[in-house]
Amino acid sequence: MSNILKVDKSDNLIIALTDLKNGTVIHSDDHEITLTTDVKQKHKFTTHDVNTGDILWLYGVPVAKAIEPIQGGAAITTNNVKHYSEEIKFNEEKYEWNEPDVSEWMNKTFKGVIRDDGRVGTANYWLIIPLVFCENRNVTKLTQILNEQLGYTNDSLKLFAQQEIGGNTLSHSPVERPFKHIDGIRGIPVSSGCGGAESDSLTMCDLLAAYADHPNVAGITVFALGCEKAQINNFQDSLKKINPKFNKPIVYFKQQEWKNEEKMMQEALISTYNGLKQLPVISRQDVPLSKLKIGVKCGGSDGFSGISANPAMGVVSDWLITLGGASGLAEFPELCGAEADIVKRCNGIELKEKFISLMRNYEKVANFFNTSIADNPSPGNIADGLITDAIKSAGAAKKGGRAPINGVCDYAEKMPETGLSLVCTPGNDVEAVTGLVAAGCNIVIFSTGLGTPTGNPIAPVLKISTNSDIAEKLSDMIDFDCGPIISGTPMVDISRQLLNLVIDTASGNYEVKSDKLAQYDFMQWKRSIDL
Repeated sequence: MSNILKVDKSDNLIIALTDLKNGTVIHSDDHEITLTTDVKQKHKFTTHDVNTGDILWLYGVPVAKAIEPIQGGAAITTNNVKHYSEEIKFNEEKYEWNEPDVSEWMNKTFKGVIRDDGRVGTANYWLIIPLVFCENRNVTKLTQILNEQLGYTNDSLKLFAQQEIGGNTLSHSPVERPFKHIDGIRGIPVSSGCGGAESDSLTMCDLLAAYADHPNVAGITVFALGCEKAQINNFQDSLKKINPKFNKPIVYFKQQEWKNEEKMMQEALISTYNGLKQLPVISRQDVPLSKLKIGVKCGGSDGFSGISANPAMGVVSDWLITLGGASGLAEFPELCGAEADIVKRCNGIELKEKFISLMRNYEKVANFFNTSIADNPSPGNIADGLITDAIKSAGAAKKGGRAPINGVCDYAEKMPETGLSLVCTPGNDVEAVTGLVAAGCNIVIFSTGLGTPTGNPIAPVLKISTNSDIAEKLSDMIDFDCGPIISGTPMVDISRQLLNLVIDTASGNYEVKSDKLAQYDFMQWKRSIDL
């Protein structure tokens, strides 16, 4: 294994793959570099002396500007460089892309859940949602009771507590599931619906309608209070907007119309149970990979993210798009610094302008709060070598491969059925995954270098590690290890293994770790204020 990596021949930054000591002699491109500082693993050092104002390059793109002279062989830090990105140029020049060879996948299928309208899910859930945070308790209570009674709950910690605290050592017999074609009952708590700007309440309705309409959902129970801003008719308008032909079973309960909460909850339980009984018994069927719509996301990123897991994800994304599938690239703050390349790849001036408009509006709001979307890197990111947002973004954008961009979607907006789409979300892990699933992704691939348990209520979230250390340390969270890429395993081999795991997950043959942990995260991106 080499101790350094120069990603592109034009780069004047090199990545340290191991901890390197001051004075170490490095050979790169027939050039000898003597390190003038210690360089920690995953951090970057300069190939030559750099003057104040000089531009630093990584991944073949500009990622930083020197704010003081830097010796050749010195590590870059937040003290000697600042964020810098390439100038954006609008032109009609067509983006050229060489589609990858996908012959080995042409006849490959996965076992999907086919809906009446032909859309394909990777799971089959009954969804319970509130239209305001006042109803979160009722959603949680009904979800918990139904999952316990219908055999969907993991009771391992409860049994441990009984043994260690309650002294109960009786063996536990799992509940026999009466609905083997249903994968579970999933409830979503919310943080909006009232007490804030009407726009946030209406966005929440759009978001929940997208989840209700999602092909992974078979039926829905809705709780409303009655006086909230997000009224039932607003939610129904959102349903009509997203799918005029929506025909899934749905039951509503407005608490202020009931004299007794217990009676309402009993009726909600009976109605939901009857809805489950009336769902058609469907079996998974073989469908082509063109029916997969993946979301690609990174969180808890490290200095290896842009050279292992993210590019591997990008290869999988390109393969699926070539096969006729779809992929959604989220996290607009993590495209800050990569805009010039993204714009070049957009199909048509309309998409270019929509992307830049969304980015500028995002920056405008950030500026109002005396910050910038370029402030995205967290302390953990910086400590692991992602010194500027452009460095982070150049690596993060690799999740979207090199396919042309076929769609640009605002938050809670549905993405096209094929091709690569940009999905406007924050970098925040849960808000971004929530938005990707609302856009229509039926599976999410999520890379992490530091570790995160993030999951989703209705779509499986595959967690892939950028390095083998975190895969071993957090084995209960990580589904797949991309660390061997750092050790020299060819990218295509790891990507092939990853796509096979995606297929197994989509087919219901593999349960993602986040689902085993019952990590069903949902968080709306609120773009205004509480009142």
